[in-house]
Amino acid sequence: MAKQPLISMRPESKGLSYDRPAASQIFGFIRDAIISMELLPGQMISETALAQQFGVSRTPVREALIQLSNIGFVEVLPQRGTYVSKFSMEKILEARFIREALEVAVVIQLATNASEATRLEAVNACEKIIADQKAAAADNDALRFQNLDDDFHQTLASFTQYPRVASFIEAEKAHMDRVRNLSLHVSGQYKRILSQHAAIIKAIKTGSAEKSASAMSVHLKDVYNILEVIPQEHPEYFV
Repeated sequence: MAKQPLISMRPESKGLSYDRPAASQIFGFIRDAIISMELLPGQMISETALAQQFGVSRTPVREALIQLSNIGFVEVLPQRGTYVSKFSMEKILEARFIREALEVAVVIQLATNASEATRLEAVNACEKIIADQKAAAADNDALRFQNLDDDFHQTLASFTQYPRVASFIEAEKAHMDRVRNLSLHVSGQYKRILSQHAAIIKAIKTGSAEKSASAMSVHLKDVYNILEVIPQEHPEYFV
């Protein structure tokens, strides 16, 4: 009997390709499995099992796990193994605070300091992402919806013309990713996020710093509603 793979891969994927480093691809597969909660907080991850699944040596798997450790998704414990990191309420709240400070500044920049052409390009790009999110929501594809959510925020940041802003936001969001994914299974959450994204774009269009800041702040504070529920339903996920 064939051994059950440690993680599943999305239907459109045919496994590792030869045009990108194996470690980078394995990182993506494991990250998606962690975000989608296929790999649960506290679960042990076997380097050997992953190497066998992907048909590679343990070296690229180890490299991928180190990358995941660097963004807070796994813990590598000497002599004990590698485990999916549990949720840290402190880190989630800190990450939300940092993201709000950065992303409010992003939308203010786009609304008030960007050229009309830049603002229009950013708005058009984000409206396309929102349309794709609506399709993902219709398919109840939580992982795709969340990846598009990331694209939405990264796209806004990229139009500030400050390259490091997007990377700072990317670094901080890891602590919120899995909580956000769990939240998508709460009734009405797809609709709420889509409405919030639309409100952000509408505010940027007006050129109002106040409206843009308020719309982004409301969106990023939404995690508080989820944090009232998830620790009660899944206390085992938290440190």
